[in-house]
Amino acid sequence: MDAGTLYIVSTPIGHLGDITYRAVEILKKVDLIAVEDTRHASILLKKYSVQTKRISYYEEIEERRSNELLSRLKAGENIALISNAGTPAVSDPGYRLITKAIENGVSVVPIPGASSVLAAFVASGFSTDRFSFEGFLPKKKGRRKRLQELQNDRRTLVFFESPYRILKTLKDFLEVFGDRRCIVGREITKIHEEFKRGRLSDLIQYFTEVKPRGEFVLVIEGKRKES
Repeated sequence: MDAGTLYIVSTPIGHLGDITYRAVEILKKVDLIAVEDTRHASILLKKYSVQTKRISYYEEIEERRSNELLSRLKAGENIALISNAGTPAVSDPGYRLITKAIENGVSVVPIPGASSVLAAFVASGFSTDRFSFEGFLPKKKGRRKRLQELQNDRRTLVFFESPYRILKTLKDFLEVFGDRRCIVGREITKIHEEFKRGRLSDLIQYFTEVKPRGEFVLVIEGKRKES
């Protein structure tokens, strides 16, 4: 029996209209959908009348569930992997299953879609020739070292951050990078979408006065050439 296919399906990052026709078709035709949070996914799947059976796939059970899903793929089932928002495996579960599938000769097919990284990047107004996605900074150990490694990078830099650490992160940026220009994207594609632009010092002052809420993408300009 031929192995099935693992589809890596991107879902909306906020606005439910930001899903492709192809993604909906795939979700309807596969044998199983592996989802990060079954309750969260039910909102999207119900909207598009997707009745495919689903199974949970989150960080705490990722290793065990990956082995189970691999067995089903090798048995010929087609499986779609989705996260709570955006593309699976980008700061979300998925890497282990994708790696195991490739190592076992299972076909892996990406279904592209919405991306908070690219949305914030292209809206930043900074150079789009080259960029580096850095995800979340370490909470403690290795945090300063990571920033120092990027200090002289001329590429535009993109980070994820939570409302609980954004002020600390902006202050760390200022200390290591200097007072560069930065854009903070909040709740991108959602009802309360907002972009704050300015120097790091301006943004630090703003978020000192205004309590951060929601999910954030930070885009900071790369180091400029010496004049």
